[in-house]
Amino acid sequence: MISQETIVALASPSGAGAIAVIRISGVAALTIAEQVFQSVSGKSITKQKTHTIHLGHIVENSKVYDQVLLSIFKNPHSYTGEDIVEISCHGSSYIQQQIIQLLLRKGCRMAQAGEFTLRAFLNGKLDLSQAEAVADLIASDNEASHQIAMQQMRGGFSNEIARLREELLNFASLIELELDFAEEDVEFADRTQFKELLNRIEFVLKRLIDSFAVGNVLKNGIPVAIVGEPNVGKSTLLNALLNEERAIVSEIAGTTRDTIEDELVINGIGFRFIDTAGIRDTEDVVESIGIKKTFEKIEQAQVIVYLIDSSQLTLDNKNLKEVQVELEKIKNQFPLKALLVIGNKSDKLTKEGVINLTTQIPEIELLSAKEKQGIDDLKNKLFSFVNTGALRNNETIVTNTRHYDSLLKALEEIQKVTFGLNNGLPSDLMAIDIKQALYYFGEITGEVTNDELLGNIFANFCIGK
Repeated sequence: MISQETIVALASPSGAGAIAVIRISGVAALTIAEQVFQSVSGKSITKQKTHTIHLGHIVENSKVYDQVLLSIFKNPHSYTGEDIVEISCHGSSYIQQQIIQLLLRKGCRMAQAGEFTLRAFLNGKLDLSQAEAVADLIASDNEASHQIAMQQMRGGFSNEIARLREELLNFASLIELELDFAEEDVEFADRTQFKELLNRIEFVLKRLIDSFAVGNVLKNGIPVAIVGEPNVGKSTLLNALLNEERAIVSEIAGTTRDTIEDELVINGIGFRFIDTAGIRDTEDVVESIGIKKTFEKIEQAQVIVYLIDSSQLTLDNKNLKEVQVELEKIKNQFPLKALLVIGNKSDKLTKEGVINLTTQIPEIELLSAKEKQGIDDLKNKLFSFVNTGALRNNETIVTNTRHYDSLLKALEEIQKVTFGLNNGLPSDLMAIDIKQALYYFGEITGEVTNDELLGNIFANFCIGK
């Protein structure tokens, strides 16, 4: 399945820059590079040691394209497991394209998306979960997603799965051996040890499956919906959190008619804030659509920030009672979502007003978005909703939906084996479920795979990686 063609691609971002890196990988990487590279030392690069860098020029006949640094990585000690040459040239888009076109004329082929990492997987330099972590690492935009991707790329998740699979495989071999001696009615697999192993595997699988809820939001950012009635300061709060004029603010009720989203990193964790249309009864068709979208965004959010205008509320105020009723509705409608009640415009409150409001709504947090008072406290409160214990303890966290699905299926098969063991089912029936569990373990690391799966995974990579 491994292509024998030598591939080339721009490994650095496209566009002009100070330096660009062009990567070549394959059996002819060194010989093709030799044809276009003239070392200032006059040495032949095919005879140079691996992991060395050489100064020279890219030339074709008498034409000089650029002065470059050429790095050599010989197989098997390279990223792909093949011979790799990396050309560091000046970052002109014209120079990049001229060098790549020259290499294509000399026998290279343009690499497909993710083909370098695909070759690394096929050559045994990475397993499949590590290869997927490469894409996650490139896409990471905050400390948490970066840490998770690094842990997975270093093989933390793979090693845990590999250990479980190996132990289960050993018992599977003993079960198969029993089937060969079925007439003698002997047991090679110690049933007590087997049960202990199944319990341990089930415990680990459940922990990994449970980690997906945390891992998924850490990887993609925690969605936070800012909701409330019109003119309570939702857009002002979003602008204060982002420290920029992201949303339009006016005194006119219903200014925000569509959802506005932006991201903010708090203590290394990404949060996706969603400013929504104000919730109220309206006959305006466009505003009604915006309000409908508000409830859709609440469904998608992990955290609901319910904003109220605290300056409009007094102890005997009808608005206060309406707010309390609305809060109960949200709690009843979304019982599993974290709810943060924020009283905005607190700079307009008297001391007596603060006491009255916090007495009536004990969970309320007061701030002034316009004056940017209490914004840091709100950020700390949002961060407190995140379970980062697993990150601090360096535990394995699952962030990949494909892995999550395979873990669920493996757990189901392990539970079938446990049921069979507890109820004295024949070894041949248990062997079927064990094989299926091993199959799902293999799916995660790539020991069991197919061309379609690999195509789907590596199609999401960037060109040059």
